Amino acid sequence: MRKAYPVLAMLALVACSPEVPDSAAGVGFGSYDNYAAQRERALASEMTVRAPQQAGVPSADALSEAFPLPASGETRGAEADPLTAVIDVNNPGISDEQSFDAVASRETIQSDRERLEAQRQQYTFIEPEPLPPRQGGVGPNIVQYALSTTNAPGEARYRRGGLTGMSRFQKACAKYPSSDLAQQAFLSAGGPERDKLGLDPDGDGFACYWDPTPFRAAVN
Repeated sequence: MRKAYPVLAMLALVACSPEVPDSAAGVGFGSYDNYAAQRERALASEMTVRAPQQAGVPSADALSEAFPLPASGETRGAEADPLTAVIDVNNPGISDEQSFDAVASRETIQSDRERLEAQRQQYTFIEPEPLPPRQGGVGPNIVQYALSTTNAPGEARYRRGGLTGMSRFQKACAKYPSSDLAQQAFLSAGGPERDKLGLDPDGDGFACYWDPTPFRAAVN
């Protein structure tokens, strides 16, 4: 009888112990599989919600309401009128004499002849006047003198008395701005036979290196 008491005590303890929970079950959510399925459905529903409109960018509907498009028959803006140039045909500065149609519309052969005759009567003829006399009198003609000579410059033709230095010759020629004027003065003072002014010390008949060659070549 004493051996049966411990066995009964063990059975009583087993009957009074609480039930061990299932480790795979979710606390308050049933099983873990049910919890995962509900979580996926919640995430999917959040992704399908329309995203909020971007700040600062108006929608197409708002733009269409603020700026309505014009009707097909209305103009889209004020078109500029084409520029037109006004030509005054009566402007005297514009001539149409080269246009046959323009001349034929207002002129005839007779009227054109009369117009030309009227223009001829308005011509002014200026008679030529004689050349003014040369100032200072008429001097020797150096061109005629050049054509009358045949010797080359430096070729002596006339005897010169006395000694004429180069310095005196240069001072005498410096008084004249050109050799042509020196030759005229030389001929006026008795040249080429005499050289009172000291312009022709070599006796060739040409004062201050005056050269008759260009005048001779002009007539040949």
